Amino acid sequence: MRLISWNVNGIKAILQKGFVEFVKNKNPDIVCLQEIKTNTPSQILDLSEYKQYWNTASKKGYSGTAIFTKEKPENITYGMDNFPDDEGRVITAEYENYYLVNVYTPNSQRGLTRLEYRMSWDSKFLEYLNSLNENKPVIFCGDLNVAHKEIDLRNPKTNKKHAGFTEEERMGFDKYVENNYVDTFRIFNKEPDNYTWWSYMHNARAKNIGWRIDYFCTSDSLVDYVKNSIIMDEIYGSDHCPIQLELDY
Repeated sequence: MRLISWNVNGIKAILQKGFVEFVKNKNPDIVCLQEIKTNTPSQILDLSEYKQYWNTASKKGYSGTAIFTKEKPENITYGMDNFPDDEGRVITAEYENYYLVNVYTPNSQRGLTRLEYRMSWDSKFLEYLNSLNENKPVIFCGDLNVAHKEIDLRNPKTNKKHAGFTEEERMGFDKYVENNYVDTFRIFNKEPDNYTWWSYMHNARAKNIGWRIDYFCTSDSLVDYVKNSIIMDEIYGSDHCPIQLELDY
């Protein structure tokens, strides 16, 4: 089974950059998208073999998530229990043997103006994951808006007080690990210079001055089924690249 996650930075824009052809070529079982930036989910996608589930933001042209899946889930849930999700940040697909959670974590913003909200959101998200994990193992993926370790961005020293690399945000990821969730990419690759997001400024992608902020994480009980977890940095179309998880499950 192959799953792909991608922050597309606008579904309408990515449709003009070969998105449908990319999906058809890679032929994953499930595609999770973040930052779809639409309030009117497109029905023009020529992906009839996939069932489509969209969680749009109330604010026009902002945030939002989507799941395309070949196998119909037993259940689909939008948002988290008892926590507002008017920004369309979470979709959960329940399958027979696991939950798949697609997430677009809030950005703390320039000047850390949203850090307090981000941290309360992180706590609620972990609580939500744990509530699911009590019933079935969990796979969660998406743009988590944090580089966990210094190895996960090119310039750690100059970014320690910037959104995405604050001590608070990194400790938030530590709590996932403490609760037995595994960053699957690091099972297979412990090398530096592996990134999933690059600024559009200063030719950053060509110079590979980036951050790894997109993840596939699983409950530790699923680790033995994880066959590969890769960054698809050869794929363009967004300021993020896709990531892929392969499971024998």
